[in-house]
Parts: sequence; C-alpha cells; structure tokens
Amino acid sequence: MYVKPEPVSAPFAGPFALATLSAPDGPAFPALVTPDARVLDLRVALDEAWLTVRSLLERWETALPRLRTLAGGSGPARRPLADFRVHAPVEPRQVLQSGANYRRHVIDLHVAHRDPADDRPEEERRAEAAEIMDRRAAEDLPYVFIGLPSAITGPYDDVVLPSWAKKPDWELELAAVIGRPAHRVSVEEALEHVAGYTIANDLTDRATVFRRDMPQIGTDWLRSKNAPGFTPLGPWIVPAESIADPGDLRVTLRLNGETMQDESTKDMIFDVARMVSYASQTARLLPGDLVLTGSPAGNGMHWGRLLRDGDVMDGTITGLGAQRTRCVAEAAS
Repeated sequence: MYVKPEPVSAPFAGPFALATLSAPDGPAFPALVTPDARVLDLRVALDEAWLTVRSLLERWETALPRLRTLAGGSGPARRPLADFRVHAPVEPRQVLQSGANYRRHVIDLHVAHRDPADDRPEEERRAEAAEIMDRRAAEDLPYVFIGLPSAITGPYDDVVLPSWAKKPDWELELAAVIGRPAHRVSVEEALEHVAGYTIANDLTDRATVFRRDMPQIGTDWLRSKNAPGFTPLGPWIVPAESIADPGDLRVTLRLNGETMQDESTKDMIFDVARMVSYASQTARLLPGDLVLTGSPAGNGMHWGRLLRDGDVMDGTITGLGAQRTRCVAEAAS
C-alpha cells in the first residue's frame, strides 16, 4: 500500500532536488522537483526518452548546470508533486553500509554491554568508552560492509516485516550518492565525488545479526539487513552544493509520533569524506552508488521496543526532506 507523504513546509534545501516518480499505472521517470512541490519530467525537458536518475549521475558534471538552469527557468509545464508516486530516487549498483559510526551510540552500547564482573560506576565506564572512541577516530578505520540494492524501497512504501525477523529495528542514516567514479581517492578529494545526499533507513533484524550455529564466523549482514524493502530510501537526492555542511545535519526518527533518534551528524566518528575515501580504497564506487554513514543513538534495542505490525516511522534529515513508512507483518503462507 502506498502511503502519501505528509505536507512539509520545507521539503529540501536548495532550488531543486532529483526524484524518481510515476503517474498512476505509468512508468517511473526522472524528475526535477522544486521546493514549491512542482515536478518537471526530465525525459521531456532534456529530450531523452530513456533517461534515468542514474544516467544523469553518470554525467553529473555536465548535467548539473543544465539542471540549475531548468530549476530557475520557465521551460516545459510543471505538475503538482501530489499527482505522482515517489519511488526510491536512484537504483544503485552498489550499497556500502556502515556500523558503529556515532560516538554517543557506541558509548551507550559499550556501557550497556559491560562485563558482569565490572562494578565500576557508570560515569567511569562512560569516560573510558569516550576515550576509546576518541582514539578510534584518530587511529582506526571505519567499519563498512555491503548491502543489496534489492533491499531498497520507496520513502513512503510499506515495509514488510518477514515472519522470520524476530527483532526488526530501525536505523535512520545520511546517505551519500556518488556522482563521479571513485577509486582510491583521498579524504581531501572524496567529497568531489559526491553528487548529493539522501535519507536511508537501514533496517536490521537484531536476532539474525550473529550466527548462532557458527558464532566464530561473526556477523551475518545478508540475513539481518537485506530482506526486500529493508532500506527505505529518499524521497530526494539533494545536490551536494545545496548542503552547506553534511557534518552538521539533524537526523531524527519518530515511531508512531514519538521521537526515538535525534542526533546531529557532528556526532559521527568518521565523517562523510572519510567514509567515502575508505570505501573507495577497496571498491570502485560508481555513479548512483550509495555510501550509508551509520545511525545515531536511539535504536529499538536501546529503547527495548522493536518494530511490529502497524508501526509508522517518520524519518527526517535537515535539508533532505522526510520519509514515512508503515510496517506490515508478512502474511501467513
């Protein structure tokens, strides 16, 4: 079931954003969306019938000036955004995900999962964890793993909770969208390869993160994170030039109207540039690929309250708009 977004007064920063939309029973198409919630079909505006958002990103340096002009000009007729369904803004070839990248979140986990024999005061254990995080930021590497594009769904689509997922949890994240191929780029160069930013909710089944049959193997990200629809994405890609500082954005998730996550990206241990640079040291990042940057404190495990049938998640990040997804239990077979 498609859930229409709630009206928002400031859907995104800057003069335009990129979206993938469709009319009822029509094919998906790349669109330029303006802050007044009007839509320009880029297939028509650029006279390219088979255009997609990803193909635009593949020539981002030349496409961006044309998009600026279209956003500011009259051009072809524009229609109301409300007439269209909003899909995930891009179909990436690769999804790079990150864990343990928010300082307060990791400190909370460190304190919560103490050794039973450790009877030190919480303040002392928290100070120790903070010192570890500071040392990690200075000396260590980000923790990055691979997700599947097939887990991506639209920003207002229902999220089906599989019957086998016993502890489904939310993880709202800032996602960087690659606009230029990046391989072994430096931290200083990394943001030059980012076309824009969007919102991702990187759902996780906590019950299947670790393999109980072979604990020595460690984490099982395939099982725990990649069910169909476990990565609501969007609604838009906001160009990087419209986001003054990706290191100072507010990440907020509400569950049924109650705030569960509310943190600034200032709390990241490794910022966007370090994440993109690190991922590129191994992988060749391609236009349209996503680099998710981790989730702040306030996951369901922290609150002792995991996702269930009927829950509604509202996720916002400063300047990037808002997504709303409803959880639906998988129908019995």
